[in-house]
Amino acid sequence: MKFTLDATSSNARAATIVTEHSTIQTPVFMPVGTQGTVKTLDANDMLSLGAKIILGNTYHLYLRPGSKLIKEFGGLHGYSKFPNSFLTDSGGFQAFSLSDKSKADDNGIMFKSHLDGSKHYFTPKSVLDTQYELNSDIMMILDDLVALPNTNERIEQSISRTTNWAKKAITYHKEQQEKGIGVKQNIFAIIQGGTSKKYREQSAKELCALSDYDGFAIGGLSVGEPNVDMYETVEWTTQFMPKNKPRYLMGVGTPEDLIENIHRGVDMFDCVMPTRNARNGTLFTTFGRLNIKNTQFKTDKEPLDPNCSCYTCSNFSRAYLSHLYRAGEMTFYRLATLHNLHYYLTLMREARASILEDKWLEFKDDFYAKRKK
Repeated sequence: MKFTLDATSSNARAATIVTEHSTIQTPVFMPVGTQGTVKTLDANDMLSLGAKIILGNTYHLYLRPGSKLIKEFGGLHGYSKFPNSFLTDSGGFQAFSLSDKSKADDNGIMFKSHLDGSKHYFTPKSVLDTQYELNSDIMMILDDLVALPNTNERIEQSISRTTNWAKKAITYHKEQQEKGIGVKQNIFAIIQGGTSKKYREQSAKELCALSDYDGFAIGGLSVGEPNVDMYETVEWTTQFMPKNKPRYLMGVGTPEDLIENIHRGVDMFDCVMPTRNARNGTLFTTFGRLNIKNTQFKTDKEPLDPNCSCYTCSNFSRAYLSHLYRAGEMTFYRLATLHNLHYYLTLMREARASILEDKWLEFKDDFYAKRKK
């Protein structure tokens, strides 16, 4: 991986990340393709949107169809036909979200498959082995994520486990690269610590001291804490992260969340929000959210967003989309997802342009001003 910091404006950063499969300009939003696809869309749709990187999930792909099968097709790129970069999450979040089906100890996480109930044990090494077979461009290490709020004892345990697993993972990764495995793959560590300044500083310093990591993520946020606590935690944590490596905030979030955390020095984001909301009839626009279920849109001839140039807004009215949603037509899910992702990706490109011109604060103010109209 090659990382270049192109410009800063206030604390906002514009950078370029070069992987084996694509050149990624930041700030960047990574559409979530948990199962090796972004729901309702295919690789050609993602290319038409200009996506340079999407996210897949190690836990889900390990269970179905299996990483060994995906390897036979040349990894995720050959299997899905999306030629640009993939980032794969390791399964730590699934241990959190499927807590009734998982149990962590100091060596790893035992999962009971949500598909058939079979048991599987993930370790810092085994999740890398799976990701080598997936051939993702960026591999996330196994981390111990906790719900918030939580006890100090549990957060301390989370940090200890995450640091120990990170040490095992980077050692193993270097050993494998010496054998010719994963040579063109990159590895990120994940900072934990809840919303405590003390614990975030501890976790960040312990992990960022492992200088062989290609980048660092902030994990364990957007899991129930107030937004203001998330923003304060990110602002506190980024000061301990290297300036010359990517900073990734995991699982975040709304357009407002993206703007606020770009303002705090974050480069990379992912979230199911634009795709999941699209399928539920909520569309993101320049002026805020639009719920296509509202009766006022049944006869509305306007596009979803008059300022949007996406395929959906260029061709279809709110009335037509309202009809498709009410009729349960699958076409709606695709058109709505195309729009929401176009909005998110365009917002990131416009944010980058403002940083390069050192006009980030003006851009941020304009973003909020349009939502008050």
